[in-house]
Amino acid sequence: MAHHDTTAMESIQAPVSGPARFERIYVWQLPIRLFHWLNGLCVTVLFLSGSSGEAWNKFFMGWVREIHFSFAFVFVVNYAWRGAWFFLGNHYARTGFPSIWSRTWWRSLLHQLSLYLRLEAGKPHLGHNPMAGVAYTTFVIGLGTAQIFTGFALYSQSNPGGFIDGLVGWVIPLLGGPFQTLMWHHLTAWGFVVFVILHLYIILLDSREFRNGLIGSMIHGNKFRRVSEEPDDD
Repeated sequence: MAHHDTTAMESIQAPVSGPARFERIYVWQLPIRLFHWLNGLCVTVLFLSGSSGEAWNKFFMGWVREIHFSFAFVFVVNYAWRGAWFFLGNHYARTGFPSIWSRTWWRSLLHQLSLYLRLEAGKPHLGHNPMAGVAYTTFVIGLGTAQIFTGFALYSQSNPGGFIDGLVGWVIPLLGGPFQTLMWHHLTAWGFVVFVILHLYIILLDSREFRNGLIGSMIHGNKFRRVSEEPDDD
């Protein structure tokens, strides 16, 4: 179950202020890191294979569709695994989730937004800050759910009355028909492009401002915090 893993403190040369003492903290567990990179791979392949144009070559397009459907199933399993790790993982696996019932969360969200708009450094977070939480909830969870339901509803047309049709076939009449469902599927797919742009902007900005191992943490799991800094409230 959830636990904090913190290694011994060690001296590291700070990029600007000279020698400083940092502590290395294990933030992102292996399942979170695997989800991150596998999700990125799935979204990339699904977007490219789903935007491949007209079916000008039946053999080629058949392979493209096969790749698209295969990665769609991987995407669903990966998506479900991340949902389970929200409960099974350590404290940081749950950070940033919108606490919309909390005034403190709203204040933190607006403050974080103002910092990003002014390109200013704020308080470093080991886990996800409120803005990151909103972005992940809106794009990864929201758009991911929309992609799953609309995509598999379209896929169910290949076997009317089958198992998948029984699960999500109702989406097509709900949205007004196959064409409308396809348009919603494509629209939400482009939403992931917007998310990637925002994601890259934020991680590059935070990496420059805090220099706490943000990018590398999604490879080895560790982030760094000055010993003099108070623990964040993630």
